[in-house]
Amino acid sequence: MILSRTDPTSVATCVKEIRAGGLIGLPTETVYGLGADASNDAAVAKIFQAKGRPQNHPLIVHISDQDGGLSGAEHFATKIPEFARLLMLAFWPGPLTLILPRREGVGRASAGGQQTIGLRCPDHFDAQAILHGLRNAPGPVVWGVAAPSANQFGRVSPTTAAHVESEMGTDLLILDGGPCSLGIESTIVDCSRGVPVLLRPGSMTAAQIEAACGQALRAAKDMPTHTAAPRASGTLESHYAPRAKVCLLSKDALKTALQNRSDSKTKPAKAPIGVYVRSFTPKDESALAVRQMPMDAERAAYELFAVLRDLDAHNVAEIWVESVPNEPLWAGVADRLQRASS
Repeated sequence: MILSRTDPTSVATCVKEIRAGGLIGLPTETVYGLGADASNDAAVAKIFQAKGRPQNHPLIVHISDQDGGLSGAEHFATKIPEFARLLMLAFWPGPLTLILPRREGVGRASAGGQQTIGLRCPDHFDAQAILHGLRNAPGPVVWGVAAPSANQFGRVSPTTAAHVESEMGTDLLILDGGPCSLGIESTIVDCSRGVPVLLRPGSMTAAQIEAACGQALRAAKDMPTHTAAPRASGTLESHYAPRAKVCLLSKDALKTALQNRSDSKTKPAKAPIGVYVRSFTPKDESALAVRQMPMDAERAAYELFAVLRDLDAHNVAEIWVESVPNEPLWAGVADRLQRASS
């Protein structure tokens, strides 16, 4: 059931549902999450079951922006390094998840059983209204909401309330916070090994992170082999995938593939394909569903998952996507497309 953000009872209804051990569809600036009390292992188990997600694949815990998120972070994490505190100060609330050493006895199920935990302070009015309600309303304090993307495991993340309902059904309470303003998931930085390590790119660049924390941002592949990276959300090789097969092609390769398809004299009817292209406009063909990708990275991220869902709705067999520039601003989009095509 989709709850209107203009209804003054909607936030209270969501708070009540989470306190009762239930699930909600939670709007954020990145994507919609499937939320439960991060410290209630039985409630967290419902997330894994609803998504079909392996229980050892950790969730991101969303915390209130009270005290800049610091008090929430200190509830779930211990030994927070100074560079992580600088990142909190610079980017919270915002689309940055920090992997930190987990405090013993807190959030074990949300962390997938690991000794680390992923924390984020979302920059979304409605999400924060729910988190504030859980922190401050009468009754036991709920310090955080575990909320992976509200879709079946490995599939395209939802960026509207309607997307969540189509994935998770009409029985779920979903607060409609409008379309997500960013459209791709948060950047993930591992802060558990003494230096900042990028585990997943997002809307912010490496240069922004380095400027804020005063340290070089390491790549996971460049870390010593004895310092294994913690498991983190959205880092599997195959993820964010629509039903249709996604094929990433350079501009020239895509033009050639489209020309070959147009020239084909095979008798069987061509299966419909989707085309998501940046730098040219394909010729009209009845068996093509063409979508034009914005030239701006921020706008492309905003619409990426919605476009993949839209093309899936046209029952295309494949989605041919023009590869994006190898530039810092495009890193988040490039990451999602690479995993979707795997």
